[in-house]
Amino acid sequence: MMKRGILALACGGAILAGAGALAHGGAEGVVKERMEAMKAIADATKAIGEMLKGATPYDAAAVREQAGVIASQGGEKLVAMFPKGTDHAPSEAAPAIWSDPERFAALADELAAVAEALAEAADNARGPEAMKQAGMMGGGGMTSGAMGSMMGDGGPSAERLAAMPPEGAFMHLAQTCKACHQDFRIEK
Repeated sequence: MMKRGILALACGGAILAGAGALAHGGAEGVVKERMEAMKAIADATKAIGEMLKGATPYDAAAVREQAGVIASQGGEKLVAMFPKGTDHAPSEAAPAIWSDPERFAALADELAAVAEALAEAADNARGPEAMKQAGMMGGGGMTSGAMGSMMGDGGPSAERLAAMPPEGAFMHLAQTCKACHQDFRIEK
């Protein structure tokens, strides 16, 4: 179950990376910069996902490096790439970015914090047994407590994420990306 979830998240990153490459046609200025930043995030997410699902050898240093790429594109840097008036084609930015800037900024900050925690978690024990011990799995999937903490109440603290197996921190990273895309990206 966990491997299938990681596979789905990695595939989603690959799709985003491919779609981002096609969508850059005609982009200029800050719109092009943010599309390139999103592609860097998608590429880094895909690389980590490939390692976690076993498609490429796991390398904790590479996880730290790729998580650093994601963290460097989040937070205030990400928010600054969305000044008012930059919602024109070929941008995929939804109007909600400007109508709910506090939530967008919170997700941008969360992206950076979770990526930093993933970098710290890179050397932690991995696999289903480690996920069970971290309270993230039971009976073949996530426990309702872990899912609730990831989905409903703002998620686990950075310290808790850093103490998780890297798969757990990665799953939270993917949930952060998904939440942002659902609310702040126009699907084409």
